[in-house]
Formats: sequence, C-alpha cells, structure tokens
Amino acid sequence: MPVVDVYNLDKKKVGELELADTIFGVPVREHLFHEVVRAQLAARRSGTAKTKVRSEVAGSTRKLYKQKGTGRARQGTKKAPHWVGGGTVFGPTPRSYEMKVNRKTRRAALCAALTRRQEEGRLVVLESFQLPAIKTKGVVEVLRRFDSDRALIVDGTNETLAASARNLPTSHYLAVDGLNVYDILRHDTVLMTREAVDAIQTRLG
Repeated sequence: MPVVDVYNLDKKKVGELELADTIFGVPVREHLFHEVVRAQLAARRSGTAKTKVRSEVAGSTRKLYKQKGTGRARQGTKKAPHWVGGGTVFGPTPRSYEMKVNRKTRRAALCAALTRRQEEGRLVVLESFQLPAIKTKGVVEVLRRFDSDRALIVDGTNETLAASARNLPTSHYLAVDGLNVYDILRHDTVLMTREAVDAIQTRLG
C-alpha cells in the first residue's frame, strides 16, 4: 500500500497518508490511456459541419438551354455540383463523434493514470487548499513552492480556489467529480487535497 507525505501550503510536512492499492497501485496499461483519451477528445467535437447538397442550394430549377441542337453538353440545372454555386457531393453532415467506452475501462484508465503520477513522485497531497481571498497570486505562490509549472489541482467544492486558478495559463483546477484521464496526463504534477483523495477512494474503491 503506497504511503505519501501530506503537506500544508507552506510545503511543510504535516503527516502521512496511505493510499489504496486498488486505485494508486494498479498495473499501468498504456493502451487504456489511448482508448479513453481518444474517446474524450472525440466527444468534445461539435459535429456541426454541414454543406448543402443540390436539393438545398438556392436557385432556379429552370433547364439552362434546350436538350439538343446547341453543340454543348446537356445540362438540367444550375444546381448541379460541377457548376459554380452548385451543391456539394458527399460533403459533411451533422453527426456525433462520441465513442462508447465501457465503464470498467474508464475506471481502469483513471486508476492507471493516478498510479503513474504516484509512481513518478508527482502526486502531491495537501492537507487543504483554503485561500483567504480570491487571488491568482496566492495559487501561483503555492505552485512555485512545489516546483509545479504545469499542475492539476484537485479539491472538493472550493469556489475560492476555482476562481483563483481560473486565469492560470498552464495549471488548472478540477473538482473531484470532474477528474479525468486526459487532464491527469497533460499536466506534469497532480496536487490533490486530503479531502479529494478520500472522495476518489470512496468513488472508485
């Protein structure tokens, strides 16, 4: 069972915390990262791209000229795809890009991502992350103490912290309910409060 140090915001050790093997000590299978992150990014696509086919293009349906006798190729409508302003053939239509991922696969990938950060020594547990006021500077100072330029800050419902971290260019705040594989992997360090660890172990345990 992995054991991590617990720090306060001044980077002083205030205790230790045992982490569950089933969440922070599982085998890291990277193919799960690929499957889950790919599905996450695909689900973010709006899928609203649309082109008009010949039946949807505005314009007259009049035959351009008579069928025979002109020496030119026969034409039926100006809306045909080979005319300028005509409809598009096989263009995109609104669709959903969502991909189905099994619940067990999502859970296994999330536990593997947390395990990787813990094994790398880049999982930092804080006693709490309570700020006296909404100040981005306060969050920056804490991150600087922990040498974390690209950090994912995970806590319970903490509106002061959420507002303070909103303008950070490379670090982000997430509530426990929003924790996901993509955000864990794209940040170098995960700063997690004791409350968040308990909530995660309750949720995934």
